[in-house]
Amino acid sequence: MAEITTTNIRNIALMGHGSEGKTTLMESMLFAAGITDRQGKVEDGTTVSDFDPEEKKRGFSISASYAPVPWAGKVINTIDVPGYFDFAGELCGPLRVVETAVIVIGGVNGLSVGAEKAWDAAGEHKLGRMFIVNQMDREHANFEKVVAQLREKYGSSVVPILLPLGEGASFRGVVNLLERKAYEGAYKKSTEVPIPAELESEINESFEFLTEQAAAADDDLMMKYLEGEELTHDEIMEGFRKGMKDGSIVPVVACSALTGVGIARTMDLMAKYLPSPAHEGLHQVGKNPKTGEEVIRESKDDEPFSALVFKTIADPFVGKLSLFRVFSGMITGSTTLYNANKEKTEKAGGLFSLRGNKQTGVDKLHAGDLGALAKLQFTSTGDTLCDPANPVQYPEIIFPEPCFTKAVYAAKQGEEDKVFSGLNRLAEEDPSIRIIKNAETTETELSGAGEMHLDVIRNKLASKFGANAVLQDPKIPYRETIRKTVKVQGRHKKQTGGHGQFGDVWIEFSPITDSDTDFEFVDAVVGGVVPRNFIPSVEKGLRENLVKGVLAGYPMVHIRAKLYDGSYHPVDSSEMAFKTAARIAYKKGCTEANPVLLEPIMHVEVTVPNEYMGDIMGDMNKRRGRIMGMNQQGSMQLLEAEAPLAEMFKYATDLRSMTQARGSFSMRFERYEEVPANEAQKIIANAKIEDDDEE
Repeated sequence: MAEITTTNIRNIALMGHGSEGKTTLMESMLFAAGITDRQGKVEDGTTVSDFDPEEKKRGFSISASYAPVPWAGKVINTIDVPGYFDFAGELCGPLRVVETAVIVIGGVNGLSVGAEKAWDAAGEHKLGRMFIVNQMDREHANFEKVVAQLREKYGSSVVPILLPLGEGASFRGVVNLLERKAYEGAYKKSTEVPIPAELESEINESFEFLTEQAAAADDDLMMKYLEGEELTHDEIMEGFRKGMKDGSIVPVVACSALTGVGIARTMDLMAKYLPSPAHEGLHQVGKNPKTGEEVIRESKDDEPFSALVFKTIADPFVGKLSLFRVFSGMITGSTTLYNANKEKTEKAGGLFSLRGNKQTGVDKLHAGDLGALAKLQFTSTGDTLCDPANPVQYPEIIFPEPCFTKAVYAAKQGEEDKVFSGLNRLAEEDPSIRIIKNAETTETELSGAGEMHLDVIRNKLASKFGANAVLQDPKIPYRETIRKTVKVQGRHKKQTGGHGQFGDVWIEFSPITDSDTDFEFVDAVVGGVVPRNFIPSVEKGLRENLVKGVLAGYPMVHIRAKLYDGSYHPVDSSEMAFKTAARIAYKKGCTEANPVLLEPIMHVEVTVPNEYMGDIMGDMNKRRGRIMGMNQQGSMQLLEAEAPLAEMFKYATDLRSMTQARGSFSMRFERYEEVPANEAQKIIANAKIEDDDEE
């Protein structure tokens, strides 16, 4: 590929709902550009962007991948982003490195939840937007109906640019409103034809609307338009470009990625009108990592080098590939790379352009371009690479908080290291997963966006690293406490010939209700009935046994133990004997002191559209939850509730199902509460079964 400079670069992310044809669209663009000699198919596993074995098996995208598509003297760096919500984390990096979100929707299904979310995400990142109405070759495809849906939702900013010639099986071409020209045919064979007479009035009406929106994007043009002056073609084009960048114009085009009809003309629009990284007003804001001062960088070759790593690919054979966007300056194979986040200098193993998983070595990349660096030692997704003499650090990429958790175990004993080292490598590739060791339950917990997300991680672990893992519901960190005060004796006496063992204590056990202290030991011995040197052994014996409660073996908390009496033998008493006596007193006392189970209660915040509130509240009540309050937030409701952790493990999946994926939630630990008696009986019975199995 010829060297591409900043003004000729277009960075786009293909976004939208799953199965609307984003991957097929990228294939169609590559084929039209002559990069591939035949168009791959998702169902055959032959597409450029879905190269992972897991993607081929499932038939949809799991990871974001990019390919540069040369067209009309420009290069369209196209990032194919997964549409399924379990892989929403793959959206975060691409949104930071593109200028335009290209939202793909179906000509039959129309506006979908995934498209709505893509629109919102693009708005949060202040990106230009474009709608592609794909699958116009399908039966019942209706461009006019889809545009009406978009207008109803997003207002007059929605401007059709490529109108379809025919629909369904008769979809044969498009009319370009900007040029007032019609084209028929697929891919590069799309050729100009006369505009059908029956479409003249519709085209005139649409062109008038386009002119009005282009004028509205520029104050001078708007004044001229309102005064009744006719705008020139160049003025309309300039207004269109401005509106594209500031979001006041969102072009809509019709095409079929499968048949290639409309693809070439869509790429014409992208190459000609989408903003480049050099577009006026586009710049990056970071900070100097050494001084904390704000730093602004323009997408220009003569600026100091800086780049953001937006994705990492972990390959067990090739090593690590770091995908990045050059925000300023240029990079060559010999550029010194300073990681501002890690404060380390990196040495790259090669500079590449990627097309799916195919690497092509390049000599240099200009400001605004995308590329990949091999074998960076310290760099992670979200890190800034820069010129060490002119350091800058850009804001890190924010990934969604994981909301679905499973405990992960090695399928075979002895393969734990293999499993967990593989998981850590996959976490480099997918920062939206989290791996933590739960100190209380001793389990390793794997968290992600949903059940499918974790299943994919488990399968990748097996295919990439040969490590087989088992996922199961995590253990709940229940606790136990007591509800009344009791006084008990712990007496240990054993004669074995020679020195015996003797320890005798009287301890009062009582619940701590006035603080969050888990255990308090009170020495109330008077008169030396228990010698001073044995008292620490009593406390130690109690602390060692608190980890296993008397009901179901969970840690005992909020207990005060007051040692107030006892006796000893001048020869047979020892530290061990008094530890044993304390253990006897603990088991006896806590059993008599009305022990109860405690469970973790979570504070839950659920954000859903108003129409789903009834279902959400009813479901929360079924989960033993309590509604704490509701707040209106625009068109959404924020519901605050408290619910037991035991009832929330599958909430991510259930909420998605109840709200057609429009709902989201966050959850944090609030406190422990007593488990209802009927639930406690089940937990205790299960704990006894597990104990029997272990024995």
